[in-house]
Amino acid sequence: MTTMDANPAGTTRQATSFYFTAWRWHFWAGLYVIPFLVMLALTGLCMFWVSAITEINGERGYVTPGETPVPLSQLTAAAESAVPGGQAGQYIAPMGPDRVAVFRINAGEASQTVVINPYTAEVIETFPWDAGLYNLANNIHGTLLIGDTGDRLIEVAASLAVLLVLSGLYLHWPRKSRGTSLRSMLVPDVTARRRALWKSLHGVLGTWMSVVMLVFLVSGLSWTGIWGGKMVQAWNTFPAEKWGAPLSDATHAEMNHGPADEVPWTLEQTPMPQSGSLAGQSAVAMPVTVDGVAAFAGTLGFPGRFQISFPADETGVWTISHDSMSNDGHNPAADRTLHIDRYSGNVLADVPYADYSPYAKMMAWGIAFHEGDLGLWNLALNTLFCLSMIFIPVSGLVMWWKRRPKAARRVAAPPKVEGRLWVPGVVVLGLTALAFPLAAVALVAVGALDFLVLRNIPRVKRALS
Repeated sequence: MTTMDANPAGTTRQATSFYFTAWRWHFWAGLYVIPFLVMLALTGLCMFWVSAITEINGERGYVTPGETPVPLSQLTAAAESAVPGGQAGQYIAPMGPDRVAVFRINAGEASQTVVINPYTAEVIETFPWDAGLYNLANNIHGTLLIGDTGDRLIEVAASLAVLLVLSGLYLHWPRKSRGTSLRSMLVPDVTARRRALWKSLHGVLGTWMSVVMLVFLVSGLSWTGIWGGKMVQAWNTFPAEKWGAPLSDATHAEMNHGPADEVPWTLEQTPMPQSGSLAGQSAVAMPVTVDGVAAFAGTLGFPGRFQISFPADETGVWTISHDSMSNDGHNPAADRTLHIDRYSGNVLADVPYADYSPYAKMMAWGIAFHEGDLGLWNLALNTLFCLSMIFIPVSGLVMWWKRRPKAARRVAAPPKVEGRLWVPGVVVLGLTALAFPLAAVALVAVGALDFLVLRNIPRVKRALS
């Protein structure tokens, strides 16, 4: 939320009208977006640092290396025996020669994590899969713990946040008529006092973080249910027909567990291939076992660890994956997903990063950046960004509180100044609405409320003025 003097000297009435219109949009959008920005920043900070200094599924434990690891089939049997009625669903290879191996063991509707010594097959610990602090924060971050309803509310907030960034840049842009310069846009005036200091800090920090914020917003929105799922993800879904293998009714999204997204963004809506045909190229000798699949995975030269997902049923496939989003490595360009027929051992599908669409490639890097997976610099920048996303909304609230009349029982929104149609502003508003459907719904709803209700109820109109 940016403020201005009520009667800026040297400005025309029309320029003042445009400025107040942008400020009014900024104000009303901010009232809705502020709590969501703070929530996203706090949960994001939690996920960054839990991932950086602890562990998500116990995969960072150390062991004393032996001469030769136990065959994976024996490790699998030991992990399954640690969970009554358990069946292996996923194997996460060790992060190094002195690290543990991890299994996801399914037992009914629940799944357990089994951490095991790869040299002795000793079970080190077991605990519920995806049940830690990271996953709680991730669930709040994506759904507010209320499923699709929460996803839609967050999508509205993120869509309107794009409008906040654009209107905020307009409001803070240097203007001779207001005595502002490029320096005042980029460097805070620490000599200012009271509300003027808050205004300077709010505007400067918002300017510096605007590009980073847009990267976060676009990469985050690409996961949402409407703009992401129905639009950009649908347009950039990898074409399964390219494989020439029989396809299942299941999609890759069914490989996700809980709030975590474990498969590449471009594959989530892609149908899974199906075992039981002669399609594909030979890769694993028959009979196809987990040992053979792991041996083949070891020949692929992944720059980091890999993961193996077990066939889910009689027509399911073995899946080998290396995915930066799942912290298998730090280079999204090395991402690769392969599916292997459980009967023939043939590779039914091989999807490297090079085969992604341009937008899917951008998302691979955007997600890795979003999650702070590109290195220490990325973690430091994301931490600074999240702290900024707490300060900027809070400083906006402080400015509003200092500006509002002390005795007035009203919102004290920026005044509505009549003037001719502001074409650039309408274009920006229209493009935002066209690009983000739920932003359009929110803007139409606010407009209808203002036109049909508020202006006809004087008391409410005064309270919200």
